[in-house]
Amino acid sequence: MINPYLPYPVRIRDVRVATEDKSLRTFELEFINSEDARAFDYLPGQFAELSIAGCGEAPIGIASSPTEGDNLLFTVFRAGKVTSRLHNMNPGDIMGVRGPLGNPYPFDKIRGKNVVIIAGGYAVTTLRSTMIWLLHPDNRDNFGDITFIYGARTPGMLLYMQVIQEWEKSGQVEVYITIDREVPGWDRHVGFVPQIVEKVSPSPDNSVALICGPPVMIRFTQPGLDKIGWKGDQIILSMENRMKCGIGICGRCNVGPYYVCKDGPVFTKVQLDMLPKEY
Repeated sequence: MINPYLPYPVRIRDVRVATEDKSLRTFELEFINSEDARAFDYLPGQFAELSIAGCGEAPIGIASSPTEGDNLLFTVFRAGKVTSRLHNMNPGDIMGVRGPLGNPYPFDKIRGKNVVIIAGGYAVTTLRSTMIWLLHPDNRDNFGDITFIYGARTPGMLLYMQVIQEWEKSGQVEVYITIDREVPGWDRHVGFVPQIVEKVSPSPDNSVALICGPPVMIRFTQPGLDKIGWKGDQIILSMENRMKCGIGICGRCNVGPYYVCKDGPVFTKVQLDMLPKEY
């Protein structure tokens, strides 16, 4: 990124309502200038600031993988002024993307290992990106077994189910999908994500876990992993809250010696255990 303050102009190519309560929409964005697409060089785990002229910007995890082409995918929860304005925008509208920002998942360090992905709610966005990247033919042989554990409140709040079912059918991924409470017609797991993690009991042998979800999910998932022998340096988490400027200037996301936006949002559990419990 040549100027960290200047967003790239993009056009909304497609908008889809992503959940039954319409609180999340998925936006496909295309760069107006081809040189900007080449300059936006990212990896899964990073985020970007979505910018709307005259309204503001909001940090959102990148849901697409660079292996899918130049267009970017973001699934956005309607929560404030910027995201509410974005939810009212349509294909063809122009906006900005500033980034990529933050650090990706450390793929070089986890090369050759089994990968367990644990996702909760709409925090699955950057883990969708990760799964697409891991399963690409150029990357798949560099990693061992892949396990994908994902949960939401109801079936209608689960994101990306079409592609998840494709992963399942491919035979390359062990997929475990859960909802919080049983509903008629649901034939998969029922229970909170930490309960399903304990039930699946993924082996820590030569493995890493990538976790992204609400703080309460992460808090209750950790003891289950501890019980089956997972160590802090095997657990990699994404902290995508508390951020504002995205480049370590405003100080809003400061935790101990780190800025979540600049030094994260990806951290190992060992790093987080050394921080004051402000996050």
